[in-house]
Amino acid sequence: MTDDTRLVRRSRYAVAAVFCVHGSVTGSFATRVPWIQEHAGASPGQLGLALAFPALGAALMMPLAARVTHRFGTRTALRGLLALWTLALFLPSLAPNLPTLCAALFVYGGTSGMADVAMNALGVEIEHRLNKSIMSGLHGMWSAGALLGAAIGTVAAHAGLSAQLHHAVMAVVLTVVGAVVCQFVLDVHPEEDEEPPARFTLPPKSALLIGAVGFCAVFAEGASLDWSAVYLRDILDSSAAVAAGATTGFALTMTIARLSGDALVDRFGAVRTVRWSGVIATAGGVLVVVAPSAIVAMAGFALIGIGIAVVVPLAFAAAARSGTNASQAIAGVATITYASGLVAPSIIGGIAQASNLTVSFMVVTALASALAVFAPVLRTRPRVRT
Repeated sequence: MTDDTRLVRRSRYAVAAVFCVHGSVTGSFATRVPWIQEHAGASPGQLGLALAFPALGAALMMPLAARVTHRFGTRTALRGLLALWTLALFLPSLAPNLPTLCAALFVYGGTSGMADVAMNALGVEIEHRLNKSIMSGLHGMWSAGALLGAAIGTVAAHAGLSAQLHHAVMAVVLTVVGAVVCQFVLDVHPEEDEEPPARFTLPPKSALLIGAVGFCAVFAEGASLDWSAVYLRDILDSSAAVAAGATTGFALTMTIARLSGDALVDRFGAVRTVRWSGVIATAGGVLVVVAPSAIVAMAGFALIGIGIAVVVPLAFAAAARSGTNASQAIAGVATITYASGLVAPSIIGGIAQASNLTVSFMVVTALASALAVFAPVLRTRPRVRT
């Protein structure tokens, strides 16, 4: 084994740890939203407004990540952007009112998006050098980190700790861990004659179709995470504990599928994997829609989790190979997928208000079926170089 091969393999594990750290911030925040809402004195409607600001911040700030990476190189850029994200965890818990909460969540989302672009671009670079799929596993580590952060947050909430203390401790720990693991990632710099990307730019055309596939997957993910428990409670008259189990089952199956997805991609290719993923997710959606009992609906949500698990990682990988600048293309796809995560919960709620949640998940099922139809846009191509 050459020294270069050892360096790339070491970087793979370091980037996996970065994904885990990034997910841990999200999980840590999610469990303390009720505390943050009470501290800021926000009504449910005001909280809904505030929770739109992370996606807004991410969409506006993600294009800057390519510029930062171009200027400082992958290692320094990722170390700095990840530290900004982990430290931003502390901000929402400090907000005493709605305006400051919105501002804090804008920064929280913006730093998240920039770190997200940088770590995905580096993951694609390592995947390219290893000549095998690793993106699904990296996103699986993100999901595992989110579950870990949520577990710690649940313990902190049950112990009666304030979100300020909990998030301050987590921010410090995750910042230190992130700084350490970033020491071991590849330090890639642009070619001397490579033009720096624009500070702000619209998603490149090459990213639009790929982003549309990611949009469908993230829409199904957001709908399932936010509405699965409500679906079981309102449509199937399940208890709170059983309803919560649907969300947990969805998250667990998606994590497991991501961690094991790279082997499938290497064996069958991105297109066939996503095509069958779309079939599985569609079957899950049908089960949810026709479910006569909670157990059938829970199985349906689990299948949706399995079906959509590898789509976004493969969308990022395809995006990086579709244009001349990997970070810029990933930022374009990420902007589209973040928009999906922003609008999905409200669209599902709006359809449910006009009809019912069963009709809402018919829409989710239709979008899941689109994954099977449009899978060919994720076909692996040689990376474009200038």
